[in-house]
Amino acid sequence: MKIAVLKEQAPGERRVAATPETVKKFIALGAEMAVESNAGEAASIADAQYAEMGAKVGSRAETLKGADIILGVQGPDPASITGAAPGAWLAAGLNPFGERARVDAYAAAGIEALAMEFMPRITRAQSMDILSSQSNLAGYKAVLDAASEYGRAFPMMMTAAGTISAARVFVMGVGVAGLQAIATARRLGAQVSATDVRSATREQIQSLGAKPIFVENVAGIEGEGSGGYAGEMSPEYQAAQAELVSGHIAKQDIVITTALIPGRPAPRLISAAQVASMKPGSVIVDLAVEAGGNVEGAVLGEVVEIGGVKIIGHKNVAGRLAADASALFSRNLYNFLSAFWDKESGRPVLDEEIGDAIRLTKGGQVVNARLLG
Repeated sequence: MKIAVLKEQAPGERRVAATPETVKKFIALGAEMAVESNAGEAASIADAQYAEMGAKVGSRAETLKGADIILGVQGPDPASITGAAPGAWLAAGLNPFGERARVDAYAAAGIEALAMEFMPRITRAQSMDILSSQSNLAGYKAVLDAASEYGRAFPMMMTAAGTISAARVFVMGVGVAGLQAIATARRLGAQVSATDVRSATREQIQSLGAKPIFVENVAGIEGEGSGGYAGEMSPEYQAAQAELVSGHIAKQDIVITTALIPGRPAPRLISAAQVASMKPGSVIVDLAVEAGGNVEGAVLGEVVEIGGVKIIGHKNVAGRLAADASALFSRNLYNFLSAFWDKESGRPVLDEEIGDAIRLTKGGQVVNARLLG
């Protein structure tokens, strides 16, 4: 059983799908590990560190030759992964909805593509969930990005020259990224509030010492989505939320938005008018910018300034913490494959619950129900 670890080719991608730690663990299972030269360079991992753990480090062609499983962070170009064993698995973040043509190409190439972001949100799969591990880092980094653009301090400071007021931070969307953003902003001393369409998050917000901002007594709320994600909001809820949030946003120094709906464009949470209501010097971080953005005026990959308000739209926020992001991502992959490792056959054998959820292609066909529905 040969497992290949590729150097990422997507522009700006600094993460790697295996670390020396997970390479050692895979070898202990009985796998042969092959790592493309310089695969971990951008994550501060030298080729020699992989070799010390027993991996063979070489060219892309050497790494892929006869590989039974290919590990990646982002889905590689199908034309760039030739030479693997027939029916080889590809386990990575594959962006199935946004890169459907690439999924079709994997099928045509005979690759069995496994989308790690389709991992079901069930208890036994928590350690395999790349969305959670990477979102946790993104929420943390979002607060640091905001702090670097904000021209003032976060905590209240009492000095001989006078008192500096604490920054007001508002987090919109209280999933994994939002919760980490709340915790990080609180650690920096900010006055934090947060909102979400899912009423169950109220206690989570309060447990972190932040103030929950929720629409009350509105019928037709549809915020409770499946699998732990937010769903669509009813028109009544959207109108009530817009009114409540508009008044709150105008008083904030920093707003961080994190709302995503799988397979759909990110919901618009902040309008141009709401941006204009904020004080000059305020900062907004849009963590959903790669999915279309929560904030009107946000630009993918840029920090723009509108009316004195900075809107941060960095790409691949977790990837900007490449070493830690790689460590967590690679453990997700190891936890996934090792959980299904069959000692007799010397390879992982997936069950139906998780296998059917993440498998996109098999036998030359696209087989995932979410892509066929």
